[in-house]
Amino acid sequence: MTATGPTPPTPQPPLSGITVLEVGVFMAAPYAAMQLADLGARVVKVEDPRSGDPVRASGPFVDGESSPYLRLNRNKEAIALDLKSEAGKRAFLALVETADVVIENLRPGAMARLGLDAASVQAVNPRVVYASGSGWGQDGPLAPLPGLDIMAQARSGIMSITGTPGGEPVKVGVPVCDLVCGLYLALAVTAALRERDRSGVGQSIDVSLFEAGVSLAVWEAGKYFATGEVGGPLGSAHQSQAPYQAFRTADGWITIGANTPNTWTGLCRTLGMTAELADERYADASRRHAHRDELARTVEVRTAARTTADLVAALGAAGVPCAPISDYGQVFTDEHLHARDFFWDAPHPSLPPQRQLGSPMRLSASPTVRDHAGPPLGADTRAVLTRAGVPADVVDAVAGPVQVPAPAPVAPGEGA
Repeated sequence: MTATGPTPPTPQPPLSGITVLEVGVFMAAPYAAMQLADLGARVVKVEDPRSGDPVRASGPFVDGESSPYLRLNRNKEAIALDLKSEAGKRAFLALVETADVVIENLRPGAMARLGLDAASVQAVNPRVVYASGSGWGQDGPLAPLPGLDIMAQARSGIMSITGTPGGEPVKVGVPVCDLVCGLYLALAVTAALRERDRSGVGQSIDVSLFEAGVSLAVWEAGKYFATGEVGGPLGSAHQSQAPYQAFRTADGWITIGANTPNTWTGLCRTLGMTAELADERYADASRRHAHRDELARTVEVRTAARTTADLVAALGAAGVPCAPISDYGQVFTDEHLHARDFFWDAPHPSLPPQRQLGSPMRLSASPTVRDHAGPPLGADTRAVLTRAGVPADVVDAVAGPVQVPAPAPVAPGEGA
């Protein structure tokens, strides 16, 4: 008989055992909580029973359910609590007793007016990590003002360098300040949980869309703090490298980044730019950048005569970084992403499986979660509260009494 060792344990997601209460609307807190849910945390999304997260009203809709909501709130449980009511507040604080994290992005002061701010929550459970996202931060002169992604993109400087020279202001196509704020919230939560492992005590976290946007200005800060120069929009061009931008092709666009000696040589040889390879004006990176506009015109004369696919193949073979500019129809059917199993289908209680964007976090021993699509409003209220040991009268007050099905009528001749 061949001896066999013990069966290895099934890999667990890294945040298994962590419970998160999310009081989130629109993007930042829900996106942060989605990251934590993908990493294995049990996320309980708390919504107003009258309307829920406003994203539920954002189309397009799939049989009455918001398609963006189904994706932004995957892997979460949904409960409906009126936090302005005494019963709703009691239920929430009962959940706090066994929670690890509270994450919210209401306007600063809103949770305090409900009696559910960090001090109130941590008085019930000192181990709770309390994370707040907002437009401008929890204090400072701008704190009371409403702040949406476009305002953060505007005030953070992002819109001042986005678009083409001389053009109208343009924001980044995705809500980058919302999303980066959410990522910072998730990162800060995991760091605070690690600190709690040492100290046994939770702490508060304050992340703003504004500062999240400003934090991305690495190149712009390098220029301003060194020279005092203020950057402006460059289209697709890089702040300090050339050629590094988008170029027209015979049938579309390609991006090229030939910013090292080897890739510059590969670009010139692939495009037949023998004279430019020997030209002293382009002898090093700083000189190529100084003559960027003229160089870009020279490159584009050659790229415009070839197809995108031909250029991608030829430049790739020469080791020159390049990529076509894809629209989202091409992205969502991309062969590489499908080969890496990036997309997945999430079940839903009343809809067909809903295609999801995968998590870019690939951990070799701790898989991310692929569970279910964003749930219907209040779908898990009774189950979550009961599991947490909330008193039955409070559960009934917020979720309604249990509906006992009426007995089926007995047909004549049936029965005992």
